[in-house]
Amino acid sequence: MEIACLDLEGVLIPEIWIAFAEKTGIESLKATTRDIPDYDVLMKQRLSILDEHGLGLPEIQAVIAELSPLDGAAEFVDWLRERFQVVILSDTFYEFAQPLMRQLGFPTLFCHRLEVAENGRVVNYRLRQQDPKRASIKAFHSLNYRCIAAGDSYNDTTMLSEADAGILFNAPDNVITEFPQFPAVRGYDKLREEFLKASHRHLA
Repeated sequence: MEIACLDLEGVLIPEIWIAFAEKTGIESLKATTRDIPDYDVLMKQRLSILDEHGLGLPEIQAVIAELSPLDGAAEFVDWLRERFQVVILSDTFYEFAQPLMRQLGFPTLFCHRLEVAENGRVVNYRLRQQDPKRASIKAFHSLNYRCIAAGDSYNDTTMLSEADAGILFNAPDNVITEFPQFPAVRGYDKLREEFLKASHRHLA
């Protein structure tokens, strides 16, 4: 059997922190793993900015409630599900993802958790494990699954390397340039083609 492993933000849904930055006007919150490869550095920066501006989880969730998956994402997930097992491997948080997962038909999601105070302040974050996307692929391999993975950022590249086939999807030029070993495509039609190419089964 084959598992399709997808990143979430930038692949199926908008970047949540960028949407929140645009809503609040805080430019420094637009940084993502496309810009800062070290996730711990990025998250500490984000939590510091939230504290500085007196913002917490309720304000972020209010913005998320207005978001929708990227155009064509839900249809792409449905297409994948007919051909593969589908797992979303993301560095987002369960406290963020629920409304958007509902719109995608609740695919399986592996991600992280936030520590939130009673007043809504985001106190800390808890990673499920170190390098969780790569670790998940290794675990699937131990169960004799073949994995085809797609992502768009630096924090996806260890997942893509560990997978039997890795695909960069709508990635920025700097990531494409640094990781030329992965095919880079834009648009869900091209992504479908890459999944079909990478599969060891005869699919259409």
